[in-house]
Amino acid sequence: MSTLGTADRPLRVGIIGSGPSGFYAADAVMKSDYVVRVDMFDKLPSPYGLVRLGVAPDHPKIKNVIKVYERIAAKPEFNFYGNVDISEDISVADFQTYYDALIFCTGCSSDRRLNIPGEDLPGSHTATSFVAWYNGHPEYRDTEFDFSVETAVIIGQGNVAVDVCRILAKTVDELKETDIAQHALDALAESKIKHIYMIGRRGPVQAKFTQVEIKEMGRLAACDAVIDPADMQFDPISQAEYDNPENKHAGRIVPTMQDIAAQGAGKHSRKLHIQFFKGPAELLGQDRVEGIRLEKNKLEGEPGSAWAAGTGEMEELSCGLVFRSVGYRGLPTPGLPFDDKKGVIANVDGRVLDGNDTVSGIYVAGWIKRGPSGIIGTNKPDSQATVARLLEDIGDLEPCSTPDTDALLTRISQIGKRIVSFDDWQRIDAAEVERGVEIGKPREKFTRIEEMLGILE
Repeated sequence: MSTLGTADRPLRVGIIGSGPSGFYAADAVMKSDYVVRVDMFDKLPSPYGLVRLGVAPDHPKIKNVIKVYERIAAKPEFNFYGNVDISEDISVADFQTYYDALIFCTGCSSDRRLNIPGEDLPGSHTATSFVAWYNGHPEYRDTEFDFSVETAVIIGQGNVAVDVCRILAKTVDELKETDIAQHALDALAESKIKHIYMIGRRGPVQAKFTQVEIKEMGRLAACDAVIDPADMQFDPISQAEYDNPENKHAGRIVPTMQDIAAQGAGKHSRKLHIQFFKGPAELLGQDRVEGIRLEKNKLEGEPGSAWAAGTGEMEELSCGLVFRSVGYRGLPTPGLPFDDKKGVIANVDGRVLDGNDTVSGIYVAGWIKRGPSGIIGTNKPDSQATVARLLEDIGDLEPCSTPDTDALLTRISQIGKRIVSFDDWQRIDAAEVERGVEIGKPREKFTRIEEMLGILE
């Protein structure tokens, strides 16, 4: 019988990734009946993952969930260690010598590709790179976007695509009191973009954005949202889906789009064109993006499971900037099996799977477990379910050979890394808030790791 989880030998759990799924997993472990020690690691000095670096700056209320994570971090069994890159600073196998169980909560930090000609031309970007750039992610601080063009195209119609459109469409006055990174605000202030196209493969009824997101698009200070009224005349499949009383999502977003369509073109020089039933076939241009070729689509299949099928009819749209927002996928972690088709670490119910065999002591939670779905709160039951599997396995876990966090930290420090504790992070956090107050913002983020570490000297 295993003695793990007792006062004599606490269960040691290492969590890799400090986004929502990581914190919810930590909370679930600490709320168990076992005596535990939870150490959380992140490759950045800052915690909170996409809550800090993915949520749009003009949606501050969503970030209030950070207060929940701060309460979790305050528990005595919990420690945060930032600026530690698992797999680069230390291998997964070595990491296992210090922990009885590992939970990987590394998210989906890459974009799915369009797999069309011209996709890699200059001027073609992933939505994640733009979102990370305007949110101050250190790895994307120096990414360059050409806002001198007149037309930008966003491929995709989920909430991330809407975020990209909205940030491009808003004025400096609408953004200057948010926590948008200053380098992004300065660049967007010089934008010459007049036309923004958000293009979806299917129709209004199948659009993935939420009502709150699309309603905002009709309330921009200096940009008119435009929907062709003809797009709101539904084909039989769309009509059947919309008439289905269980399809509450369509029931919420369609009336809002009908209102936008009824408003007409509006009076502002900047327009957001929301278009449907078009799929990207090719990005055009020699040395950079100069346009996009689109294929008109139609729905095929049955209501509720219909797909977009190309008609062979093409049209071209001149543009100088393209953002691809057709879904996220995870990246492999060296030493762990990866399901390339799904873009997640291979697992069954959170237990990592190597072929047909579970890998003892290694688990996953969040997007890297299930793929990029749901909202922030969706990660709570997901992480709880993973922790439940871990606790079911506790009797079969092999106690780690070196149950000593200090030994691990010494090892990491010896390779020249400045480990950032949660107390350290709170000093960085306070400095960001102070910087923001000086210029009328809730915070001004440090966008370089050396700047963050400099606060701690």
